[in-house]
Parts: sequence; structure tokens; C-alpha cells
Amino acid sequence: MACWLYEGMLLFGVVFIAGYLFGTLSQTRNALHNRHGLQAFLFLVFAIYFTWFWSKGQTLAMKTWHIRLLDAHGNNLSQARALLRFVLSWIWLLPPLALSAVFNLPGAQAAWLVAGWVLLWAMLSRFQAQGQYWHDIWAGTRLIDVTPHKGASAPP
Repeated sequence: MACWLYEGMLLFGVVFIAGYLFGTLSQTRNALHNRHGLQAFLFLVFAIYFTWFWSKGQTLAMKTWHIRLLDAHGNNLSQARALLRFVLSWIWLLPPLALSAVFNLPGAQAAWLVAGWVLLWAMLSRFQAQGQYWHDIWAGTRLIDVTPHKGASAPP
């Protein structure tokens, strides 16, 4: 979860630059105008970001926390598998957000619903033999720890 939070901090910069680019190119003067276009653009930017880095094995946050993403056979992901994992990873947020929209929940209640769902979804990984998240199982991927061992020399 710490890696997830760090990834969110790094994505703040990606969102800022992408939002600035979208606003400049679309000549949007108010953030509430063309909101759905911006959301679709950011979804595309996130898909490109994660697909690219996951197909290489790690995002910057994953490198920091010594986590690597591999397929079920221990190889780097293809871009198609990385994209599938990206789409499936939205199960972390879409169900509570959809419920919030259907029932027109106020912001605070929606935030509690999202937080509760994320906690529940994270706890469900404890029922898996290898502690994997469901989207990793469905995508055929796995996260591994690549922490350097003490006494091991650093790669050149």
C-alpha cells in the first residue's frame, strides 16, 4: 500500500502536465468545462503510463519499493497483458464510484465507501495462496520482491 501511495504522489505530476496540455490544446478556460473530455484524456494518459512501465517491469515507485511485475512464467509483461492489468485494476475504484453515482452520495459518504471498498479488496488478497490481488490473478501477473540482499554486490 505504501508503494500505491507513492505512485499516487508521482502521478500528481503526470496529471498536472497532462491537464495543462489538455487545457491548452482544447482551449478550456474553466476546469468544469469539458470535464468528461479531460477525464477520458487522463484515463488514456494513465493507460499509456502504466502499460509502458509495467511492460518494462517497474514504475518509479515500484523501483523505490523493490517491487517487480512479472507474468505467470516470470517474464516481463507484454504490452497487451500490461493493458489488461491496467483495465482490471480499476476494480479497486469503479464499483464504489458507480454506487456513489447511482445513489447520488455526497462527497464524504462516497469517500468512505471508496475507502471501505479498497480496504475490503486489499483484505481479500489474504485469502489467496500467494497473497495476490484479484486483478493480478485475472491478468496472469504477479508482484515479486526484488530487495537486494545484504552483502550482495550492486549490479554494474
